[in-house]
Amino acid sequence: MLQLLKTKIGRLRIIGFLEGLSLLILVFIAVPMKYLFHNPGSSKFVGPIHGAIFLLFLLNTLSVSIEHNWKFRSTTWKILLACFIPFGTFYIDRKILRNMQATNY
Repeated sequence: MLQLLKTKIGRLRIIGFLEGLSLLILVFIAVPMKYLFHNPGSSKFVGPIHGAIFLLFLLNTLSVSIEHNWKFRSTTWKILLACFIPFGTFYIDRKILRNMQATNY
């Protein structure tokens, strides 16, 4: 885990994991609790946390993209799109980011 913190891609991977996890908690736990059990407390708590992590992921993706000269059409848009889809950040981590970090991209 500490190895991931040493590079920008590693930090992006961690933020992506947290973003994906917060989206899953929001969609599959907090929102159903709000509408099925009329308990909006969890979505009021998880929603802003997810929003902050989402913005952090977007900004870090753009930062890493610029630093590593990613081509928007081949890499950047896929990573940006992933944060809108449940399980998307986990998929992108496995298919793109892990390989980039392994090769010290």
